[in-house]
Amino acid sequence: MAKDSFLVGLIGAGIGPSLSPALHEREADRQGLRYLYRRIDIDALGLRPEAVGDLVRAARDLGFDGLNITHPCKQLVIEHLDALAPQAEALGAVNSVVFEDGRSVGHNTDVTGFAAAFARGLPDAALERVVQLGAGGAGAAVAHAMLTLGAGRVTVVDALADRAVDLAAALNRHFGVGRAVAAGPDRLAGLIARADGVVHATPTGMAAHPGLPFSAESLRPGLWVAEVVYRPLETELLRAARAVGCAVLDGGGMAVFQAVDAFRLFTGREPDSLRMLRDFAELGGVVESSAGPVV
Repeated sequence: MAKDSFLVGLIGAGIGPSLSPALHEREADRQGLRYLYRRIDIDALGLRPEAVGDLVRAARDLGFDGLNITHPCKQLVIEHLDALAPQAEALGAVNSVVFEDGRSVGHNTDVTGFAAAFARGLPDAALERVVQLGAGGAGAAVAHAMLTLGAGRVTVVDALADRAVDLAAALNRHFGVGRAVAAGPDRLAGLIARADGVVHATPTGMAAHPGLPFSAESLRPGLWVAEVVYRPLETELLRAARAVGCAVLDGGGMAVFQAVDAFRLFTGREPDSLRMLRDFAELGGVVESSAGPVV
């Protein structure tokens, strides 16, 4: 008999505004499932990110079916899992954990989520030279997605030089030598001046981290800008990019499509992605996002 009751959660910092619980629960309701999605906010609990291992073990012991993992725990969680799906292993980042027969298995749906959103929202974008700001857990996922989509070269920039170097090396091992390079923040303006597009994958622009990740003077018409932040949906970066005529992709599509893939992992059921896009629009108070028309 198919399982029809699920307990899942989200581990991360400052996750009060997350729309993931509502996206999952609404789709589950329509499929006739009992589905409870809990936030496990390390800030609210007064815990350090390194506590993610204890939280994962507690969730397993308490009978959770799965967990989503977000900033700042996507890489820290890996050493506490029993196994990794191939994509999560290649990325070195996990955003979904499935509990199977007492074992914890890490997956990454950020890659497929961002790829689906990008293909939907910026289908004709030039991809020869892509600059990515951010080499953390989300950054690893979107860089893999960009190269999977056919980017010629991704230049990874991060305030932590070693993190950018490590990600570029991992990308080259997976996709081939020369597909990725690392660069310091001091080169960012020059790199953007020669780029087809920019992917922003840091927390800057989130409600708790307002501001621009780089000077708006670097933006120009003809440049596309893709964002992973979705609360707010229009970050200061996207507002500035639109103002100068850039094609833009907000973080809404990635949020929805990664949730679609996570729901499938947790339940074994096929979610309706268009229905979940409509949910996101309603929950976020917008008519449509640049992930594409919400129809």
